[in-house]
Amino acid sequence: MRLAPPALGLVCVGALFAQTDWPAYGGDSHQTRYSNLKQIDRSNVSKLEVAWQYDTADGTGDPQTQPIVVHGVLYGVTPRHKIFALDAASGKELWRFDSGTPQRGANRGVVYWESGEDRRILAGVKDHIYALDARTGKVIPTFGVEGAIDLREGLGRDAAKQSYVLTTPGIIYKDLLIVGGRLPEALPSPPGDIRAFDVRTGKVRWQFHTIPHPGEFGYKTWPQNAWNYTGSANNWPGMAVDLERGIVFAPTGSAATDFYGADRTGDNLFSDSLLALNAATGERIWHFQAVHHDIWDRDFPSPPTLVRVMHGGKAVDAVAQTTKQGWVYLFERATGKPLFPIRESKYPASAAPGEITAKKQPLPTRPAPFARQRLTEDMLSNRTPEVHAWALDKFRTFLSAGQFIPFAVDKETVIFPGFDGGAEWGGSAYDPATGLLYVNANDVAWTSSLAANTAPNSGRQVYLTNCAVCHGDAMAGAPPSIPSLAALRGQRTEAQVAAVVRTGAGRMPSYPNLKAEDVAALAKYVLSGEDKELQSSADAASRPKYRFTGYHKFLDPDGYPAVAPPWGTLNAINLSTGEYAWKIPLGEYPDLAAKGMKDTGSENYGGPVVTAGGLVFIAATNFDRKFRAFDKATGKLLWETTLPFAGNATPAVYSVDGRQYVVVHANGGKSGKFGPQGGMYIAFALPK
Repeated sequence: MRLAPPALGLVCVGALFAQTDWPAYGGDSHQTRYSNLKQIDRSNVSKLEVAWQYDTADGTGDPQTQPIVVHGVLYGVTPRHKIFALDAASGKELWRFDSGTPQRGANRGVVYWESGEDRRILAGVKDHIYALDARTGKVIPTFGVEGAIDLREGLGRDAAKQSYVLTTPGIIYKDLLIVGGRLPEALPSPPGDIRAFDVRTGKVRWQFHTIPHPGEFGYKTWPQNAWNYTGSANNWPGMAVDLERGIVFAPTGSAATDFYGADRTGDNLFSDSLLALNAATGERIWHFQAVHHDIWDRDFPSPPTLVRVMHGGKAVDAVAQTTKQGWVYLFERATGKPLFPIRESKYPASAAPGEITAKKQPLPTRPAPFARQRLTEDMLSNRTPEVHAWALDKFRTFLSAGQFIPFAVDKETVIFPGFDGGAEWGGSAYDPATGLLYVNANDVAWTSSLAANTAPNSGRQVYLTNCAVCHGDAMAGAPPSIPSLAALRGQRTEAQVAAVVRTGAGRMPSYPNLKAEDVAALAKYVLSGEDKELQSSADAASRPKYRFTGYHKFLDPDGYPAVAPPWGTLNAINLSTGEYAWKIPLGEYPDLAAKGMKDTGSENYGGPVVTAGGLVFIAATNFDRKFRAFDKATGKLLWETTLPFAGNATPAVYSVDGRQYVVVHANGGKSGKFGPQGGMYIAFALPK
């Protein structure tokens, strides 16, 4: 087992670890996804071969995991959220930890910390964080309560009724583990406080209220006492830490309820914000709010990246943050001063009764967006004349006017790029040698609308209030990200559906707050359509007047995007100038490529990594199952291979005993009907 190097003393991840390691999610504390290894380079990358494969043999799912590698040991997560350690040179399993909590869905990795002989893996499984001995995988009982802390506690709400999941691993600053979490996007939802836990004991050392309490900065941007009843504004995509300055950078999510904010009038700080906090104390240093009073779910989707750029003739330490809309914000790290001007522009007010939208919204003037911003008739699919005619007829029923257009009641509004970006959770890669930021993007349109909440208390109303926000009024979902519920009929029992409602599954939160009769009526309605009336379920007076009708991906009748390609891209942006070095389509649909429709790009989830060997490695594409290497200077494809399942994850790069490896988790979690699913880690290297 490879944990032999001498003790390093107290370690901040990314500061003292060997450059052969990949010691943290994102590669290092700066979230650069950069490796200075160059054994694999432009001249020999075409010779890559499989060095080892590790089949997790733990079902299917969409964990989105990027493994870490420390001292020759790789640590990762299975589709059902078991934690494991492998010999990073051979792929041989060293240990596996099972928390006993059945779980699936996003779990993007684990955290490593060491001090002297104390070496720990800190792993989130659902709403708990476990401290494991990095050598053995055994729980460390002195951490928290018998080795774990419950993230639902300490939020000022009844812990037993909260839905809280740690999807992106926390980040280390000295002896602190700083974390956020994924919360429901509709009420009830706990507040998205950012917390620092003592890495040895599990005790809370500081807590930042993202929904301010009385007397705190930002309190007046909410209704009075909103902190008592509203929720979210959570850090779900991860963070970055400037170790020298002691600053943690945390992007936050939208507030609940996501799409109709009549009960949260105001700008709603610190939702949809990039926060710069004192990493030792949690005190706010500066913030930037990208969306005031968000009603579009346009929160920041990925960890920020700490970069050094040339600005005004001098080197500046900066923080870059990508967005779902396809923009990059760039700020001076210490002060929050934008390095490119940000323009506040006026946008239309909402016509939905009770909704008060912000009069202005900010967008950067540079770089130009890496995804298209407004869908027009000339941008519809021309895959066939029949498809174009269908798309045109459908489009003419929509409202399509660009960014920040409020949702209409009973009329579909276009969100372009869609709810899943633009940029997404995979993150960006930064090359310090060239100043280029590499970001992959989706470029597919979605639509949705609002509808009045007028139905009486019944199983259907419980569904519309709690489930339709994702699965839609007709239970069609938005596969593969959000499954259709129609397929459950005849395949699941009411008891099985009720159990999932209680515990959550995949990206679906749990609903511990619902009464037993609500859950029973909901399960019956989903499986049979029978709409049982309820006497004492959620009071109609407490429901919002309007609800979101679901995520509707704009697909043609054959299941392909109804807009013209590219449907996914990979972009290289010079952060010093704001100019693009190159931009290429990323991904294909194999069946379309076989008919001559190549280089369309496709939806992609998982990010790139960049190396000193002149390469950008990325899998991510949903349907062609490819893992690719591009020339980082030009975007030229230099190597590709087909994975057994789509690699909807971000790779990691490391070296053991002088041999460089590139590893990716192949799972196919986003492939849907277009490809198989599994759970396999595959490492590539040059021939020995």
